[in-house]
Amino acid sequence: MAPDSPPAGGSMSSPADTDGSSATDGTAAVGDSAPDACDLCDLPTPAEPITDPDVDGTFCCRGCLEVARALDGTDDAPDESAVQSRLDSGDDGPDLDDLDGEDAYLAVDGMHCSTCEAFLETTAEREPGVRGATASYATDTIRLVYDPDRLDTDDLPELVSGYGYTASDRSAAGETSGSDDGLAPLLFGGFFGMMVMMWYVLFLYPTYFGYQPVADFGGYESAFLSANIWVFTSIILFYTGGPILRGAYVSLRAGSPNMDLLVATAALGSYSYSAVAILLGNAHLYFDVTVAVVLVVTAGGRYERIVKRRATGLLSDLTERQVDEARRESGETVPLEAVEPGDRLLVRPGERVPLDGEIAEGSAAVDESLVTGESLPAEKGPGDPVRGGTVVTDAPLVVAVGDEAESTLDRLVSLLWSIQSSRPGVQRLADKLATVFVPLVIALAIGTVAVSLATGSSPATALLLGLTVVIVSCPCALGLATPLAIAAGIQSAAERGIVVAAETIFEDAPDVDTVVLDKTGTLTTGTMTVDAVHTVAGDAGDDGPDREELLRRAGAVEALSEHPVAAAVADAAPDDATTASAVEGFERASRGVSGRVDGDRVVVGHPDFCRERGLAIPDALEPRIEDARTAGRVPVVVGWEDHVHGVVVVGDSPREDLEAALTDLSADHEVVVLTGDEGAAAERFRDLEGVDEVFAGVPPEAKAETVDRLRARGTVAMVGDGSNDAPALAAADVGIAMGGGTQLATDAADAVIVGDDLTAVGETFAVATATHRRIRQNLGWAFVYNAVAIPLAVAGLLNPLFAAVAMAASSLLVVCNSARSL
Repeated sequence: MAPDSPPAGGSMSSPADTDGSSATDGTAAVGDSAPDACDLCDLPTPAEPITDPDVDGTFCCRGCLEVARALDGTDDAPDESAVQSRLDSGDDGPDLDDLDGEDAYLAVDGMHCSTCEAFLETTAEREPGVRGATASYATDTIRLVYDPDRLDTDDLPELVSGYGYTASDRSAAGETSGSDDGLAPLLFGGFFGMMVMMWYVLFLYPTYFGYQPVADFGGYESAFLSANIWVFTSIILFYTGGPILRGAYVSLRAGSPNMDLLVATAALGSYSYSAVAILLGNAHLYFDVTVAVVLVVTAGGRYERIVKRRATGLLSDLTERQVDEARRESGETVPLEAVEPGDRLLVRPGERVPLDGEIAEGSAAVDESLVTGESLPAEKGPGDPVRGGTVVTDAPLVVAVGDEAESTLDRLVSLLWSIQSSRPGVQRLADKLATVFVPLVIALAIGTVAVSLATGSSPATALLLGLTVVIVSCPCALGLATPLAIAAGIQSAAERGIVVAAETIFEDAPDVDTVVLDKTGTLTTGTMTVDAVHTVAGDAGDDGPDREELLRRAGAVEALSEHPVAAAVADAAPDDATTASAVEGFERASRGVSGRVDGDRVVVGHPDFCRERGLAIPDALEPRIEDARTAGRVPVVVGWEDHVHGVVVVGDSPREDLEAALTDLSADHEVVVLTGDEGAAAERFRDLEGVDEVFAGVPPEAKAETVDRLRARGTVAMVGDGSNDAPALAAADVGIAMGGGTQLATDAADAVIVGDDLTAVGETFAVATATHRRIRQNLGWAFVYNAVAIPLAVAGLLNPLFAAVAMAASSLLVVCNSARSL
């Protein structure tokens, strides 16, 4: 029950509906016709669009207009985020949203850099019937726009599978994708690596340094030893190192050299040199370099996959709640595809409304929390719009399907998929420099070989020198710098009750300028509770018999209703309220309920509901009712024997740690509150210290667009908890979900506050900043190492073995630095 809404079972408009601005908020799907769409959220505008002379455009509701007004200064500037996205993706093609065709979202196993993204997009778009593709290695997803007349949905995974990539339907990806995070190849390679190194330690290394080996092998035994090392190294290189070789091949095919190419060159170079040495009878073999390079890089890659692996059941919570069947008014159940605009559907209590539409018959409280995030159900009656995906709580409804025959819930799912699949893949600094660093090293190695040959060196010596240059510049330290520091950051965050879901947070969080906070469930508890009880005889704190009796009788009646406000009253009643007082003649009306308790007809509900039943409200209680409304609370009036005996105030209270959290966040960031509420429920947050702006009355579809517009001011973090917040969490540079929120919100976020403690949001930024600093330290050392080691290798002062030792020492230093506590 909102200030103007009912108690349990009542039927009345929510505050958002009182000005008419939301009357059409969810009645139709996003249309293709731009002139009739809201300029902020793309929802259809009403017959008389919401406009203002000071704001360009037309809007579906007052909330969208006010957000556009506040952010209007950014509209004239170039869309930097769109430009940057185009530059990062390297795709000069059209926006996929502008293409005709069906959308498909596939999970792809095997992506690990931007080269993979470009390669998969190019591969997919070459297929007849595919009109556009966007891949994101950060979310292991590719979005395809295709012609359904030429391609079947079941055939799409085949189009982008191959070259080491495996595509599958996103909904089934969780059953097969990345269950061991590459552990099996690493363990397999580690076993054979120990076998190889055992031979080296016992027999080869002693001879390199002029000592006698453990056993003096003759020609046959020596050949057998070399063959064993060769075979074991081959297994490590081509099985464990398979992903590295594939990444190198893909980078060549895409014309964009990456670090995999440099690692593969070092591993294959030392392997090939050693294989030829065996055939020529040379005793100096460098298979150990191949083993070290492959295992070190593979181990680092596994760390990264563990960190990056998002919940493979992304959107599972919301997708499970999507309705695939509908019940006609006659009772016949039909597939959702068979429903036409104007059809009348029967929705029973506890069921989800299948599609957007308008109530034709019946009145009920409709729980819209999944698609709006607001905790208070809205009472709906004939003529009121309802959204697909919302839940009818306490009475059956007949819904006339809207013109578009689409669901608000389905649109939220589609919006989130679109944002997640198009979000640019995270690029570490090492990857960004790969296009320059890799060709430079290879060119330097080739030049070293050429100069060595020109100065009279033998081909074997020259090749060995060039191989040393490649090995010493092998980016093991670079490859480990980020994932190991991130692993330490994840551990430190976990100790503070924060689960990191994506490593992007360590790159983006330190640069956040604006923190956007969803209201319900984030700044507030998200659950309805009794805040105060006012009786005619006593005040809010009175624990006397009048208060006890009021709650006992009200709780007995409200216990028979399914309305959340009724549940709050029933929970606050004495434990024996429902057992000690049998309720007879229970009745549910439009804005309240009543029943006979202890022989008296007890009426509970909206003040007007009680007045209509002849119960006069004492003057002493009128200010209490008005104060509750002003504070955004719900006044529930309770009366019997033709008299009102008291008011129970129910509300969604601010969190206890709100003030401390805002003080912490406002010290370094601009703080914005975003809510679908209007009136007093939103206004009370404008005066909070630390809050810079409040955007009220924002529909769920417009939250992501609001975040996008705020990004024109700088880097944006979004904090939310509801499924309707998920698109905004995904659209923000940093998404932080409260642990008590829906699975969809936590899946879309970069970090989750497990303890549901709002002050942990500030802790998240602190951990991310410290981890970001550690990453920079690691990368700095890795580049210093290369700056020293490569010239030494070019000058001939290192051989491949020492180069491998130097590489391992550099990696060890990075590991030790990462292991330090943050």
